[in-house]
Amino acid sequence: MTTTAATPTAVTATTGDTRSAAPRTVRTARARTAPGRGLGPRFRALLVASGAANLGDGILVVAVPLLAIGFTRSPGRIALITAAAWLPWLLLGIVAGVVVDRADRRTVQLVALTSRATLLAAASWLATAGSLTFAWLLAVVLAYGITEVFADLASHALVPDLVAADQLPTANGRIVSVQEVTNTFLGAPLSGALLALGTGWVLGAPAGLAALAVVVLWRGLPAARRPARPAAAPADAGRATDTAPASGAARRALADVREGLSLLMRHRVLRPLVLSGALVNMTSTAYMSVFVLWAVGPESRVGLSASLYPLLFTLSAVGAVVGSTLVPHVLTVVSEVRVMVLGWSTAFVALVVPVLVPHPAALAATLLVVGVCVTLGNVVSQTVRQRIVPRELLGRTGGASRTLVFGLMPVGALVGGAVAEHLGVAATLLGAVAVSVVVAAGLAASMRGVTPADLAAPGTR
Repeated sequence: MTTTAATPTAVTATTGDTRSAAPRTVRTARARTAPGRGLGPRFRALLVASGAANLGDGILVVAVPLLAIGFTRSPGRIALITAAAWLPWLLLGIVAGVVVDRADRRTVQLVALTSRATLLAAASWLATAGSLTFAWLLAVVLAYGITEVFADLASHALVPDLVAADQLPTANGRIVSVQEVTNTFLGAPLSGALLALGTGWVLGAPAGLAALAVVVLWRGLPAARRPARPAAAPADAGRATDTAPASGAARRALADVREGLSLLMRHRVLRPLVLSGALVNMTSTAYMSVFVLWAVGPESRVGLSASLYPLLFTLSAVGAVVGSTLVPHVLTVVSEVRVMVLGWSTAFVALVVPVLVPHPAALAATLLVVGVCVTLGNVVSQTVRQRIVPRELLGRTGGASRTLVFGLMPVGALVGGAVAEHLGVAATLLGAVAVSVVVAAGLAASMRGVTPADLAAPGTR
């Protein structure tokens, strides 16, 4: 549930480094996928698995808030659901990044998706037995978020291992397009249909889709060695011989964490992107955590029914597909930095429309615009990250950046719920938009003077 569809303005974390070359295992993978010869069957397996898992995400992203308002309409309690979905990124993002860099990324993804399928199957049984409560729903969302941290980091880190560097924009565009089509365009209306059948169905279907993703990855991606790691410096090697193995492993893990954060914070472009992304995602989560109360139900301002709400969100997916296909064309006339800044800024401003004009048509137009603009920014930022970060460091830098970018989202959800309890939902939505616009202006100012060399791959500057 922690996908960009869950929060239409969620900014993809971007991390970077300028140091070592790709490891041996990555060079071998890239040699098999020569430029101009297609993205290859292994990438297609990852794409299909991603589509299946994200279809399950899309069902749950829409269904869970609707299930929650069946238990309560308290803004504070509803916001807890969103906070629980994003909390694992704050607690586990860096740790999961280290795991992804140290272990076989395929195995990490398989374990995470298998755990997800088991969790949702158990939740479906609870719902069928009539034992699902708000507390159980909250626990399921939290556990699901844990599986998402590991599965998401492993999936993103696998992409540069499967395609050549010049194919990354195309590969990322296809992944985003498939994710948005399955997550929102298909997942949202399917969620409404499954809700009509019963809560057990809306939780059980994503369990089956997670199991399908496991099968596709198991058969389509052969087992791989761990990512190669740089040899330890002589001083480090000497200290390791004087320390117990467990202590040495802990010290190396902490060093990995420090390395990811250090690389992230010193990069000319990536530091402002990550810091502003963290602030914007916090405010946008405050917005979306209570938006269901603004839009759904006879007592809401928009007055949507629970069945129409998922259908409107398909427009976000339409916009995302359009945005993903526009990326190569837009980049021929606009720089990468401007695409990111303008795309995200436009999306933030658009979110004021359904607040000032609480009508289904205004909401529909907003979702379409947000889908296009956020996707343009996210595809470009992901491509930049994968280009400039050495592949053996993608996990830990991705974990470090997402800990910051996604880690503030549960804080935003709780703040949004608290503000809505005291000042009302409208004040929360307008305040979130205002802060996002200010942060976007600061990002634009900080990116002045950025040159193509700042976005270049290691060894090409």
